[in-house]
This record gives sequence, C-alpha cells and structure tokens, in this order.
Amino acid sequence: MKARIYQPAKTSMQSGRSKTKRWVLEHPRSSAVKPDNLMGWQSSSDTQRQVRIYFATKEEAIAFADAKNIAFEVREPKVRNLRLKTYADNFAYDRKGAWTH
Repeated sequence: MKARIYQPAKTSMQSGRSKTKRWVLEHPRSSAVKPDNLMGWQSSSDTQRQVRIYFATKEEAIAFADAKNIAFEVREPKVRNLRLKTYADNFAYDRKGAWTH
C-alpha cells in the first residue's frame, strides 16, 4: 500500500492555522482492527500506522520517501476561498439577505 503525503487541514476546534503548515507522511492501515479481549479497546498488530513523520516542505517528504524506497501518493491541500468583508457590510442598505433583528 502507498503512504500518504499531505498537509493536514485545520480542525474544527482550532481558530488559527498553526498546525497546518507542515507536511505529514503516514502509512495506511494494513491489518484489521479488532477489539482487545481485556479492555475492549481497538488493537492491531500494525505498527507503521502509529508513526507519523512531519516535514517542513513537500519536497523534503518526497525526498525522504524516495530515499527509503517508500511508495507514496501526494495529496495537495484544497485552496481556501476567502470572502473578505468589513463589519459595516452587515448594515449596508444594498445588503442581499434577510434582516434578522
């Protein structure tokens, strides 16, 4: 199976974009997950899934994967579409949309 090289998205609990600048190399799950007999937690014999390697750039991640002969696929990040507006736009006379208060 191929490893993934990607730039993680911002989680819903984050307000900033601090953890989205690095690139990650991670391996996919290669064995099934089953519940542990004692505690009932998920367990697997797959140890590669536990390792994530972080890089500053996409090129560094690709160079590392090539040097270690790891098959990989690169997933490009989605482009954010920002609609910049000011607070005064909420009270404009030519505003499109219902007035809520």
